[in-house]
Amino acid sequence: MSEHLLPPLNALRAFEATARHLSVKNAADELCVTPGAVSQLIKTLELHLGIALFRRVNRGIFLTDVGQAYLPPVRNAFRQISEATRRVAVPPETGILTVSVTPFFASAWLVPRMKRFQDAHPDIDLQVVSGTALADFSRDGVDVAIRHGLGRYPGLSSQRVLTVASVPVAAPALVERLGMPATPADLARWPRVNDAERKAWALWFQAQGIEDAGPARGPSFDDSGLLLKAVLAGQGAALLPAAMMADDLAEGRLVQLSDVIWLEDFAYYLVYPEDSRDRPKVAVFRDWLLQAALDVPGTGAAKRRSSGGRKRASPTFEGLAASASLPSS
Repeated sequence: MSEHLLPPLNALRAFEATARHLSVKNAADELCVTPGAVSQLIKTLELHLGIALFRRVNRGIFLTDVGQAYLPPVRNAFRQISEATRRVAVPPETGILTVSVTPFFASAWLVPRMKRFQDAHPDIDLQVVSGTALADFSRDGVDVAIRHGLGRYPGLSSQRVLTVASVPVAAPALVERLGMPATPADLARWPRVNDAERKAWALWFQAQGIEDAGPARGPSFDDSGLLLKAVLAGQGAALLPAAMMADDLAEGRLVQLSDVIWLEDFAYYLVYPEDSRDRPKVAVFRDWLLQAALDVPGTGAAKRRSSGGRKRASPTFEGLAASASLPSS
């Protein structure tokens, strides 16, 4: 196509944003212009193409058949421009590396170790953004992400960082008041803090062959960081990931109540676009992250038990750490 046939870039941006939102107002908010300006840009594009891209019905707008066919290549072109810009804006071996990470992993594991990365790689500045949804690498400017899941992310590379092996923990003051439990069954009489679905404790007790542990009483939280704060405040015992709690256990802020660890199917994975695998910054961060996971101190030998369910008891945490660098299946 000759250059004079290319439509104005601002008009294409207005079209893509409006098509994505199916709202002129929302597109205007995203582009920081007025709705009138967006409407004018779309009109300019339609005049340039000689065909309507939207249908106006009552107070709503919809893509025409031509608009629906035009949107994917326009959106893909913007993604390619964004990716190309991201690659050349900062030299890949230096500068900022943007890491998208779940809030709990960031606060409990990554942030306390970031100084070690900075000391080893002073030419790379980590920019940490928190969130639970998988990052849109082409739009959000994210280089790598750390997510809690099964490691199945189509079109992306993923490597297991930490296996989630949960252990029962409590604040020292609560242990001092109630005494250290002699057996897992003793925890059935403790105040407990629960996950949002109130299932973790029931599954942990079932894994130990304890069928009558009572109802899941006590507060529940949909955020592990809040759950940890409740435990530190002495509100009850909780099941929390051993790897995340290693520092708190070592420094005495928490007490591990049982050697039995509860191995989840989910794990923490490092995720990034397949074509970013060999980028120097990504490779440096990946190697450091996997090595840091291997260096997590163990939580002591755990008793071997079978759960009979999808969760299972596990042997030593050292063995879990050793599996951290295995790629996802």
